[in-house]
Amino acid sequence: MTKGYRYILLVLLVLTNGCAISYKFNGANINYQTTHSISIADFPNNAAMVNPSLSTNLTEGIRDLYMRQTRLEVLRKGGDLELEGEIVGYDISQGAISANSYAAESKLTIRVTVHFTNNIYPEESFDKTYSAFQTFDASQLLSDVQDQLCEAIITEIAESIYNDTVAKW
Repeated sequence: MTKGYRYILLVLLVLTNGCAISYKFNGANINYQTTHSISIADFPNNAAMVNPSLSTNLTEGIRDLYMRQTRLEVLRKGGDLELEGEIVGYDISQGAISANSYAAESKLTIRVTVHFTNNIYPEESFDKTYSAFQTFDASQLLSDVQDQLCEAIITEIAESIYNDTVAKW
């Protein structure tokens, strides 16, 4: 290798070691100088069909996401951002039909209405309904798969709420 190539290689090596590109993938788009807290009220279950643990699991799933993904203080009320809502739907429906005309799969759908208030930037406040579902084999009892299905649905709904409130995706 000639002296010129060594010099160029040394310069490139020094430059690339001195540069760093950083990306933050939690997606939060929060001005922490003005926004310090979020209050997340309990989400009551007002659906016609009630899963006794759904309200607690949904509320805690949403709170946990904000605690893990942001530096906001999570409160029960009085935050710079306010999140409240209710579970309005917990429904089972038949999905695909098999060759023998019986349901091959069933679908569990959960719907949640959300009222978001941004006390710092009021124009970002909104009301919205979120819905997510999971399918399962129709030969299974809902009671056998309900916990796993609800966990996946809660995760999806919580991430959608998070994206609309602080990630702005």
